[in-house]
Amino acid sequence: MTVEIIIENKEKYMDLLLLADEQESMIKKYLNEGEMFALFDDELASICVVIEESKGIFEIKNIATYEKYQGKGYGRYLINYIFDFYGNRGKIMYVGTGESPLTLPFYEKLGFKYSHRIKNFFIDNYNHPIYECGIQLRDMIYLKREF
Repeated sequence: MTVEIIIENKEKYMDLLLLADEQESMIKKYLNEGEMFALFDDELASICVVIEESKGIFEIKNIATYEKYQGKGYGRYLINYIFDFYGNRGKIMYVGTGESPLTLPFYEKLGFKYSHRIKNFFIDNYNHPIYECGIQLRDMIYLKREF
């Protein structure tokens, strides 16, 4: 496995980014301000976009793994890589997600803890309802992990 930082042509990864964030206009809001990391295992398996909100405060804005690679540790590997990458200048890493039985346990297993929520984020910011595991996402749940 190798991880590469993607500097140019980030939009060419839109198909993968859309697996984690269903609306292209929302992705475009953070895509160019963030650093993009791509994990390859012979071919592209997973991708992540991280932005620095303020000095030492980072946020994972998007992390996605192609379906055929899900459940094989690629997302975990990529998050651990990111913590090593930002480790000497990071204080806190945030991640925002829907209240989903798929994503919340994934982040909790990686040491993230509940921080706060933004009420009706998905309803107010997306042009269509978003469902995960048959549940309509409403609030953005923020989790955090200290470096």
